Amino acid sequence: MDILKTARCISTPFRPPPLTPHSRLANALPQPRNIRRCRNMCAASNSDTILKSTDITSKKEDGYGDLKCWMDKNGLPPCKVMLKERPSHDSNYHSIHYVAASEDLQEGDVAFCVPNSLVVTLERVLGNETVAELLTTNKLSELACLALYLMYEKKQGKKSFWYPYIKELDRQRGRGQLAVESPLLWSEAELEYLMGSPTMAEILGRAEGIKREYNELDTVWFMAGSLFQQYPFDIPTEAFPFEIFKQAFVAIQSCVVHLQRVSLARRFALVPLGPPLLSYKSNCKAMLTAVDGSVQLIVDRPYKSGEPIVVWCGPQPNSKLLINYGFVDDDNTYDRLVVEASLNTEDPQYQDKRLAAQRNGKLSVQSFQVSVGKEREAVLDMLPYLRLGYVYDRSEMESVLSSQGPICPVSACMERAVLDQLAGYFIKRLDGYPTTLSEDEILLADSNLNPKRRVATQLVRLEKKMLIACLQATVDLMEQLPDDSVSPCPAPYAPTLKWS
Repeated sequence: MDILKTARCISTPFRPPPLTPHSRLANALPQPRNIRRCRNMCAASNSDTILKSTDITSKKEDGYGDLKCWMDKNGLPPCKVMLKERPSHDSNYHSIHYVAASEDLQEGDVAFCVPNSLVVTLERVLGNETVAELLTTNKLSELACLALYLMYEKKQGKKSFWYPYIKELDRQRGRGQLAVESPLLWSEAELEYLMGSPTMAEILGRAEGIKREYNELDTVWFMAGSLFQQYPFDIPTEAFPFEIFKQAFVAIQSCVVHLQRVSLARRFALVPLGPPLLSYKSNCKAMLTAVDGSVQLIVDRPYKSGEPIVVWCGPQPNSKLLINYGFVDDDNTYDRLVVEASLNTEDPQYQDKRLAAQRNGKLSVQSFQVSVGKEREAVLDMLPYLRLGYVYDRSEMESVLSSQGPICPVSACMERAVLDQLAGYFIKRLDGYPTTLSEDEILLADSNLNPKRRVATQLVRLEKKMLIACLQATVDLMEQLPDDSVSPCPAPYAPTLKWS
């Protein structure tokens, strides 16, 4: 099933949308004899470029849908990239296309420069005057708006100016360069691969958000006439079932680019030759940037001809990379977990402790970031807040929050209780996973492991490594106590710890 699958449409004569200049496209399309010539002009010398004749797509459709040829014909300046492909793990799916260097590149070279006429933004879809009104309703996100626009464009078929780009998005099916779809499209059985990970709750929450946006589509249809008045089709929820909209939303999510230093109407952009054709890498510095009426990519490293081009995906943890793009980066220095601590509302001194926490820049429900490689620092950051739940003297509330160093001078038994609670929390989180770290390593060593199971196992493995490092830091602090035989103090109103 295509990501932007066309649903039933009303047999009203087609009226071309004013913002998509495709009026001459149908007559200008090359006949079969010219298709081969177009391929030769656009393809680089490598035989893996563009579509192969063995693809499921017919040669006739190739002529319509050859992305690079379409871009060349519509104003793409000469560039230094080509499209290559790698096989999909699922024989029912097309192979994966990706952008590769068409010649040797050096750091600082411009790989490509896509004119704004080939970039889809809300400015193009709605116009500046409508964007603010539409977005301030909080009823429809930029992603949903872009998805809906391309869904209606697809209903026009080959009459749409964007047909070759939409066809490429269909081919990719929202898959990243590991050929894995976002877990937003996984089955319930496949989501079980993430058992124990807080990412599961995040996925379910994101899916609920997409459903809420779908339920608002008809309202936005009547409000944003400039977006929909040119389409002679049903209102959104009649034209597109929820599952089709969800697939389109996820596909757009996987390829949208966040442009910097541009207007609100242009900050989310769909760039042909951009993601998902580009590979994301957390330690890359190259970004797609808006420059003089175009979006360009300057590479941050040398490439040999044929090597895939990578770009920076922003400071996102691996949970976001998996949900948004379907991959996990083992070298992601931005990876993190969240530990949520909250003061006990049943504590008779809750209000005093809440005010003391606020005076020290903390909240009654406080989230602590655990960054990869900085687990000990995160544990030390949590301790003063947790100690607050164990004290009863008002004069001690300020002192425990402002205490420096790993050991609080207030009470050895209290310190033991705090560390015991924290260690027990990390152990409980680790026990929540159905597999151990060593079992994950065995799974990942299997070259035939299902790709979805592989990326899920990569994620939980990295989460466990951070939790184990936190547990080790906590145990190390216990060993620094002056007397390890001290029993922990009773704590009827200890803070609550949960994972986010």
